[in-house]
Amino acid sequence: MKRFLLTIIPILMTAACSQHETRVAAAGAEPKPAAVQVETVGVSEVTDIYRASGTVRAHYSSTIAAKIAANIVEVRAQTGDRVRAGQTLILLDRLDLEANLRRAEAVRAEAESAIAETESTIVSARANLELARVTYERFHSLLANASVSQQEFDESQARLKSAEAAVEMAASQRRQVEARCRRAEAEIAAARVALAYATLTAPFAGMVTERRADPGSLATPGAPLLVIEREGTLRLEASIDESRLALAWVGESVSVEIDGLNRTVTGRVAEVVPSVDVDTRSFTVKIDLPAVPGVRSGMFGRAGFAAGKRETLQVPQSAILERGQIRSVYVVEGQTARLRFVTLGEARDDQHEVLSGLTAGERIIVAPPPVLADGGRVAILEAAK
Repeated sequence: MKRFLLTIIPILMTAACSQHETRVAAAGAEPKPAAVQVETVGVSEVTDIYRASGTVRAHYSSTIAAKIAANIVEVRAQTGDRVRAGQTLILLDRLDLEANLRRAEAVRAEAESAIAETESTIVSARANLELARVTYERFHSLLANASVSQQEFDESQARLKSAEAAVEMAASQRRQVEARCRRAEAEIAAARVALAYATLTAPFAGMVTERRADPGSLATPGAPLLVIEREGTLRLEASIDESRLALAWVGESVSVEIDGLNRTVTGRVAEVVPSVDVDTRSFTVKIDLPAVPGVRSGMFGRAGFAAGKRETLQVPQSAILERGQIRSVYVVEGQTARLRFVTLGEARDDQHEVLSGLTAGERIIVAPPPVLADGGRVAILEAAK
């Protein structure tokens, strides 16, 4: 037993010492540096953008309204329908209008008949006048020879004047009947125009965006019944603060963000309304938009106007770490990564403006690996720039 113990104890001591040395070596080993790419923070010149919000509206819009008071018989368009130019949209009650037209046509027919009668009267009056004139001239000759009495001559003279008056009266009646005929023609034209007002048509091809008319209701002059907007010609009507009016001018190209499509397009300033809104102290700028599928009237948009240049620090989006509202980047100091909190400004493309937390010339880690921690060692592979 003594020999066995003397043999086993050295072996156990040797094994224990070996395990202790292994743990000590493991505890003292340094972790492997994380391979990273770095980028040097530099100063860049950026353009400040002033953004003005507004609403997309149709360039051409028409409100369909009645010109006469009449009951609505039929509405042939619904909201969202596409219509062509000249298409019938609303029919109004035509009974009274047709009756007015027939009445005016009857007056014209009566006047035309009266014209024929007055023509006969004029012919008869002229014949009597000619006979009275010949008789007067004959009696005037006979009176010089004392072949007729003065009484007979005076009677022929009176008949001549009476015939002349009859001709003038017939001509006057003719003129009155002709005037009545012209009035009838005017009434017929007015009745036809009013009858045409009973049919409301589309002034141009477009889309019905609003309907306020229903069959059976009364259409009153000027009251909107339908609203039509021409498709393909849209504009953004944006409000710009009066202090920023100098940023917008006709013909300027501006970027327009359409929130409903999550898309940015390039528009052109077509008009700057010269009057200021006294409530908002702003001007309205109308920006023509290109033909973009999906853009609809009423959508919200923002126009960006260049407001000057300045120098700022920029970092790529891939270098930014976000934990809630806290944003940070890793800065390389020697071979060590240090976590640095930063305050960011506006984002442009894949770059973020840095307002505080960094200085020009510092090196930051681009796309830091998930295992990297503050104070961790890094091995720089190559510069991103």
